[in-house]
Amino acid sequence: MYAPERHQQILATARADGRVDVNRLAEDLDVTPETIRRDLTVLERHGLLRRVHGGAIPVERLGFEPGIADREARFAGEKERVAKAALDELPDGGAVILDAGTTTVRLAELLPSDRELTVVTHALPVAMVLAMRPNITLHLVGGTVRGRTLAAVGSWAERELADIHADVAFLGTNGLSVEHGLTTPDLAEAAVKRALVANARRTVVLTDHSKIGRVEFAHVVPLSQVDTIITDSGVEPELVDELEAAGPRVVTA
Repeated sequence: MYAPERHQQILATARADGRVDVNRLAEDLDVTPETIRRDLTVLERHGLLRRVHGGAIPVERLGFEPGIADREARFAGEKERVAKAALDELPDGGAVILDAGTTTVRLAELLPSDRELTVVTHALPVAMVLAMRPNITLHLVGGTVRGRTLAAVGSWAERELADIHADVAFLGTNGLSVEHGLTTPDLAEAAVKRALVANARRTVVLTDHSKIGRVEFAHVVPLSQVDTIITDSGVEPELVDELEAAGPRVVTA
């Protein structure tokens, strides 16, 4: 395969999956990782990709926030494993916060029925899952609902969150990196996420490996404010070491 053909295939994969991994591309295209890194450099110089740790993401995805239906289909198996691993972080009883996101919705579906929990959420999909559960005391935070995420945001949501103190906040994220911490495409969502972190004793981030190394527009919090990151086994081991050196414990599911 000639270099231009590789470039086209790499770009197509990046646009379809949202990210490409150096080692996986090398295996799929039967070339060395060094060749793939050179290819990614060429594509980055042409403004088509942006290099991130271990791979690259397509430039047109930067700042683009897919809707819930699109996100549900991506990395479904990995999100299932992450959500199951998150059950170990639940208190025996008490209050938890569930952020908006497809993985946190899966966690809501998996919450045990044998313990009493108070759940606070600003996410309509999470609330719909839990509204009829007899062992769950559900508090739905109000605000302006974003159609893309079905999450309430704005000053109303932030004021309501300031009145609570939860044991654990389970956060989703669009981007997570050692240098920039948690990031998301929307400033209003970022502000609410900061409020979730500020009003919980512990913060647990749930993310599939495709979000790690990615940086989005709006900063949420640095990794020093995160207690635990739960991700899937697709994350590179050296990146796990870098993340843990920044503060949080990393669990791979």
